[in-house]
Amino acid sequence: MLKTLRSVVRLRKFDWNSRRRRLARCGDINDLRRLAKRHLPGGVFDYFDGAAETEWSMDNNSDSFEHVHLNPRVLVDVSHIDTSTTVMGQPMAYPYAFSPTGFTRIATSAGELAVARVAAQRGVPYTLSTLGTRSIEEVAAVSNGPLWYQLYVWKDRGLSRELVQRAKAAGYKAIMVTVDTAVFGRRQRDVRRGFTLPPKIGPETFIDGMRHPRWTLDFLTHEPITFSAVSGRGDVDGSTAITLSDYVNSQFDASLSWRDLDWVRSESGLPIMLKGIQSVNDAQRAVAEGVEAIALSNHGGRQYDGSPAPIALLPAVMDAVGDGIEVLVDGGVRRGSDVVKACALGARAVMFGRPYLYGIGAAGEMGVDWVVDYFNAGITRTMALVGATDLASLRGTARIGK
Repeated sequence: MLKTLRSVVRLRKFDWNSRRRRLARCGDINDLRRLAKRHLPGGVFDYFDGAAETEWSMDNNSDSFEHVHLNPRVLVDVSHIDTSTTVMGQPMAYPYAFSPTGFTRIATSAGELAVARVAAQRGVPYTLSTLGTRSIEEVAAVSNGPLWYQLYVWKDRGLSRELVQRAKAAGYKAIMVTVDTAVFGRRQRDVRRGFTLPPKIGPETFIDGMRHPRWTLDFLTHEPITFSAVSGRGDVDGSTAITLSDYVNSQFDASLSWRDLDWVRSESGLPIMLKGIQSVNDAQRAVAEGVEAIALSNHGGRQYDGSPAPIALLPAVMDAVGDGIEVLVDGGVRRGSDVVKACALGARAVMFGRPYLYGIGAAGEMGVDWVVDYFNAGITRTMALVGATDLASLRGTARIGK
C-alpha cells in the first residue's frame, strides 16, 4: 500500500510568485476576467468590462461564435502547423492583433507599455489608441514589433495631422481610423458610478480604494494619468477628471465622412484600416475607396446596443468583397477556436481588447503574456483537431447554424 501511495502522491513545487500562482488556476478568459474583477476597483473594472445600455451587443458578440461550426478532417498529417499570416503587409506569427484600448494605465501604471512589450516579444501587432495613456514615442521605444496607430479624428484637424505624422515618424506601419464614434454610446455602468477619467479618489471611492490597496498605491505613487498623445494641452489632454462621453462629444469630429479618407492617407502616407464597419454596403464602399483593410466591429458593444455581431456579419461581407480587401473581425473573441472560426469564414485575422485588459488587470505584464500563450495554444490545438495545417486550408471548413 505504501508503495502504491508513494507512486500517486506527488507534492507540487510551490511557486513563490503569487501572480503566477493565480494565473496557473485560470482555465480560460472568463477565469481571468474574474481574477481581474477581484484585483481592480469596481469603477475601473466596469470601465473595461462594460458596454452600452443593456449590453446585449457585447454578449451577442461572444455568443455568436457558438453558432459557427467547424467540420473536422481526419487522417491529416498535423505534425507541423503554420499559423502565420500578414495584414497590410505586416507579418504576424498568429492571426490576431491587439485592439486599441483607451486609458490602459488605470489598470496598472505601466499601461500601454506593458502590453506593447509583450506584443513585440510575441510577434503580435499592437494598436495604440488616440486615447492612450502612454505617448506614441514611448510605446515605439519599448517595441520592435508591428505597431499600428488608431485615430479618432478631432475637430481640430491640425491635431489629427500632428498625431498621424508623429506615428509615421516613430515607425508605426498603419493608421486605423475608428468610424463608429460619431457620438458616444451610453455606457450605463459608468453612468451609475459617476465614473470619470482619471478615476477620482474621494469619498465616493475611498472604501473601494481601501479594498484594493495595491492598485491604490500604484495609482497614487505614479505620475498623473493623461491622454499622452496630447499631453500638455490642458483643453484636451484629460489632465482634469472628465466624463468620457462629454469629452468625446465635444472633441471628436462628428462630420467625419468617406471624403476625409484621402486626407488621412495624404497626411500619414500609411495604409489605412477602417475599424467599425457594420454593414455589407460599407464594406463594399471601403473597397471602392481603396482602403487596405477593414475591421468588422461594433466597438465591443460599447456604441450602438443592437448592432450585428461581427462574426455573424462576416460571411455576407466575404461574399460581397471576396479578396478585394483584407477583412478582420473585432468583437467577442475569447478563445483560440474563435480565431480559427473567423479565419475559416474568410477573415484575414481577428482583433481583441478585453482579454488582454483582463490579463493586465489580473497580473500586470505577466497576465498579458498568459493571454498570448492561451490564444496561441488554442489556435494551434484547434487547427490540429480539425485537420488544418495552415490558415489557407481552413477556408470552406466552417458553417453557421444553431
